[in-house]
Amino acid sequence: MYVLGIESATPVAAVAVAGEGVILAERMVFNKRTHSVNLLPMIKAVLEESGVGKKGLGGIAVSGGPGSFTGLRIGMSTAKGLAQALDLPVTRISTLTSLAYPLAGRSSFVCPVLNARKNEVYTAVYDNKNTLSCLAGPLAVPPDKIVDMLLELKSPVLFAGDGVSQYRQLLEDGLGKLALFAPAMSNFPRGAAVAELGLAAFKADRGVAPAGLRPEYIRPSQAEVVWQKKNSPGG
Repeated sequence: MYVLGIESATPVAAVAVAGEGVILAERMVFNKRTHSVNLLPMIKAVLEESGVGKKGLGGIAVSGGPGSFTGLRIGMSTAKGLAQALDLPVTRISTLTSLAYPLAGRSSFVCPVLNARKNEVYTAVYDNKNTLSCLAGPLAVPPDKIVDMLLELKSPVLFAGDGVSQYRQLLEDGLGKLALFAPAMSNFPRGAAVAELGLAAFKADRGVAPAGLRPEYIRPSQAEVVWQKKNSPGG
C-alpha cells in the first residue's frame, strides 16, 4: 500500500509518498507563497517521482493540527478533494505526533513546541523509551507552563518545533541540563512522517471517508472569539 502524506499546519509545506518501510519521494518548501499555491504542484511532483501515480495510492494522510488555522484548512481541503476524486480513504495525523515521530528511539521524553501566537505554544509530551506514546496533550499553553509540567518528570526532555528558537532560553533556564534540543532540521514536521504514520493508521483500519475528516484546532479561531463576544449577553 502506498500513502500520500500532506503537511501544511506550519509555515512549511511538505508532501511525500511512502510504502511499507520506504519513502519513495518527498518535497518540502519554506517560502513566501501560500500553501494553496505550493501544495498541488508538489503533490503532482512526488506522485510522478515516486512512480506510484494517482492510481497507485491506497490512501491519503494529512496533518490535522494543531497548527495554523489557514494552513490546516488548505491541507484538509486538498486531501479531501483528492480523496473524493480518487475514491480513497483519508486519515488525520496529529501535527505534534508527526514532529515527535522522527525522534523515536531516543532515551529521553519528546516535547514538540509549535508557535501558537498570543504568547502560547501548542505542545504535547511523548514517552519515547519503548514505543512513542502521548502522555499529555495536545495543549495550547503559555510557554512557562511547559517547564512546570516537565519538571515533574525529573528526566531529560528533547524539544523540537518552530517554537523552540523563540523560547529556548526560557526552557534552558527552567530545566537546566534536562533540556535537550533536536537539530534544526527537526523543527518542522515532514511529509514523510505524515505518510508513514498514515500508513500505520490505514493498516489499523483508522481511515475515514473524506466527509468525515476534521481538523484539531485545540482553541477557537480569532473569528470565533469575535463572534462569541458579539453574540454573548452584553456583547
